[in-house]
Amino acid sequence: MGLSKSMTYQESHFKTQIIKDLYQITKPKVVMMLVITAIVGMVLSQPELPNLYRVVIASLGIGLLSAAAAAINHIVDQGIDAKMARTHNRPLAKQRLSNQTAVVFALILAVLGFVLLYAEINPLTAWLTLASLFGYAVVYTLVLKRLTPQNIVIGGLAGAMPPLLGWTSMTGELHAHAYFLVMIIFTWTPPHFWALAIHRRHDYARANIPMLPVTHGVEFTKSAIVLYTFLLFVVCLLPYLVGMTGVIYLIISSVLNLMFLKYVLQLKFTEQKNIAFDTFKFSIWHLLWIFMALLLDHFIKL
Repeated sequence: MGLSKSMTYQESHFKTQIIKDLYQITKPKVVMMLVITAIVGMVLSQPELPNLYRVVIASLGIGLLSAAAAAINHIVDQGIDAKMARTHNRPLAKQRLSNQTAVVFALILAVLGFVLLYAEINPLTAWLTLASLFGYAVVYTLVLKRLTPQNIVIGGLAGAMPPLLGWTSMTGELHAHAYFLVMIIFTWTPPHFWALAIHRRHDYARANIPMLPVTHGVEFTKSAIVLYTFLLFVVCLLPYLVGMTGVIYLIISSVLNLMFLKYVLQLKFTEQKNIAFDTFKFSIWHLLWIFMALLLDHFIKL
């Protein structure tokens, strides 16, 4: 009787662990951020609130395909992850999860997401989202990440796509205003990720990944971060300059970009402990607040 209870407990614990591991390889926090930016694209594409059903279904489809891309990233990068302190506890790196299980899971997520978008939203959004999956999981993870220190610059386009996907999911067409949202994320990605790369440069060097701080040095990377952050400031002005947004967005985005510049200038010119990681953490909130400012401005025009 006791042995039976023990076996039942172990089986239950094993199943629970698999569920937790499958959840972990979808990178839920990253997917949540992607879906938020997609929803902002949906809202900005309409003069009034968009249809709630379409918002929910489009968000679910985009989220499922983004989760599939994250799972594929875990599968492809498990050898690298095992060598890095930040990622060595990931399920595939620790071999808690089999490759077969992860591949099947990723395929199910991808198929469900694509079919949902194609059938319930529109083919354009379905194909663009699938292309984003391919760009991140294959072009960036499998090729660029291992090939060039400009990997995050080129590959960052896939991660910048959700606002455009959100826009097309509501309108069924591409629009110049959606491209400005893509440009913001695309320009934000290098300073965001290179700050983390500086903080984890020894990890990347040990894993033989040609991140910019490894190939060109920390000081060069700091200069690149400063230049990209100034460029980000300019790009964030574009929605206002073309009449897409009003004064509320202009003020909030300008304050946020000045704060970001303060961080990166401290990173460049001081030796503060953990400033690289602090810059990385702030950059996440920076992007979230920029997109919240876009929403606020959309409903309160000044």
